[in-house]
Amino acid sequence: MAYVYLAGPDIFLPHAQEIGRLKKARCEHHGFVGLFPLDAELSLERGDAMSTRIFEANIALMRRSDAVIANLTPFRGPSADVGAVFEIGFAFALEKPVFAYTNHGASYRERALNCAGDGMSVENFGLLDNLMIVEAIRAQGWDIVVRDPPAERRFEDLDGFEHCLRQAAAFFRRGREGAAAP
Repeated sequence: MAYVYLAGPDIFLPHAQEIGRLKKARCEHHGFVGLFPLDAELSLERGDAMSTRIFEANIALMRRSDAVIANLTPFRGPSADVGAVFEIGFAFALEKPVFAYTNHGASYRERALNCAGDGMSVENFGLLDNLMIVEAIRAQGWDIVVRDPPAERRFEDLDGFEHCLRQAAAFFRRGREGAAAP
């Protein structure tokens, strides 16, 4: 059974544990074990080392995973959650497949121009997010799955996530079949 790390801003939602359980149940339905960042067993004591413990726990989950599914829905700005972007880069460097979706169909440029007033240029490639994110996913042979649910459902709609699970299942099925072929 393959392990899939679930990257994205979902951990910041008021009902993060519920979303994590839903995503993990859908993973199981497709034959995966979902690894949600909040799964890590951490002491609830706050302190200077808390951020280090969270970082180390999530790195361990990503190393344990066979793939990543990333929610790239813009979060606290015009782009994806910066933690999820780091996780995509980390998985890419480890040569783990990354499947991604967004629940916001506007281009990165359109979103950035609505937020920026600093006079700096904004890349204009018509992509859904920064070119480094999009091209990392394209380099592996996939495109970002795009859905555009109503704004009030932007972080709860899991249709794009479900599509990524189907992509991942097909990928791993081909890999197993290819490995078994003479």
